[in-house]
Amino acid sequence: MSMFDKLDAVIERFETLTEKLADPTIYDRQDEFKKISSERSNLEEVVVAYKEYRQMKEDIDEAKEILKNEKDEDMKEMAKEVIAENEPQIPEMEERLTILLLPKDPLDDKNVMMEIRAGAGGDEASIFVGDVYRMYSNYFRDLGFKVEQVSISEGDEGIKEIIFSVSGEKVYSKLKYESGVHRVQRVPKTESQGRVHTSTITVAVMPETDDVEFDLDMNDVRIDVYRSGGAGGQSVNTTDSAVRVTHIPTGTVVANQDQKSQLKNKEKALRILKNRIYDKMLQEKNAAEAAERKGLVGTGDRSERIRTYNFPQGRLTDHRIGLTLYSLDKIIEGDMTPVTDALIAHNQAELLKGQEE
Repeated sequence: MSMFDKLDAVIERFETLTEKLADPTIYDRQDEFKKISSERSNLEEVVVAYKEYRQMKEDIDEAKEILKNEKDEDMKEMAKEVIAENEPQIPEMEERLTILLLPKDPLDDKNVMMEIRAGAGGDEASIFVGDVYRMYSNYFRDLGFKVEQVSISEGDEGIKEIIFSVSGEKVYSKLKYESGVHRVQRVPKTESQGRVHTSTITVAVMPETDDVEFDLDMNDVRIDVYRSGGAGGQSVNTTDSAVRVTHIPTGTVVANQDQKSQLKNKEKALRILKNRIYDKMLQEKNAAEAAERKGLVGTGDRSERIRTYNFPQGRLTDHRIGLTLYSLDKIIEGDMTPVTDALIAHNQAELLKGQEE
């Protein structure tokens, strides 16, 4: 099937879905309504681009007919302008349509839960957790994404671990390549000799799931409650509000004591647990597929060192795609678009290459 056959099929499917949404009774079947709306929304960008492409081709063909048959010089001059303006755009539009037809990651539209955790490097790693969290927060603000802090564990300096959710339009598609080990090289404020230290943090990006996709069997979960403990062993409160949940089959443990309410801590802990287990399933699936898709990024391997932030040189390096940018000062303040765009473009190029083989 040629690209244009596929595009015609997309148009036909889009029109069918539009007709279904025009039926007033569809609102009585909310699950079906959501499913159809989501599919139609995913096709809309392709449809708009293809209609624009077809209109441009029609304009060019009409202009060529005028040049061939029209005697009026003004009309011929206008036709030449139409051709000169539109014809150079055709190859670029065809490339865009090819990319839009690439297989979609079904998780791209998902909101996510992110975890940033200090690794090697002591206090400097904890400080960098805060820096990276601020970097992401500024990036999310520019994209119009909403951030909700779920859990935080502070250290003597900086943050040991922070968990937060991110919601907005196609969140996972922007963030799925961020999972892995992030390495920082810089001179700590406490370093009197000016020596560069290397520290690491880990970032995990987990697509938020719902009960339709993954149902956590509560028979597999053990819930323990205990008294919250603050810094220096002091009691945060006098009730057993802290909650620890354990997924017995996988041994996954989540503890939460951020809230004074035991119920709220339980809800947060179960939400984190559910996303971690779902994410683990996805990682295993991705790892199995990665052998066949060597060039793709975003396999979800949390132990993979993906990026280095070298402050003395003002350099960011993404090791997976060989990307080096000497604009670390802007990136760490939230200007992440050059990084995410490069990762997405690399992935698209590899998918295109796979289709040609």
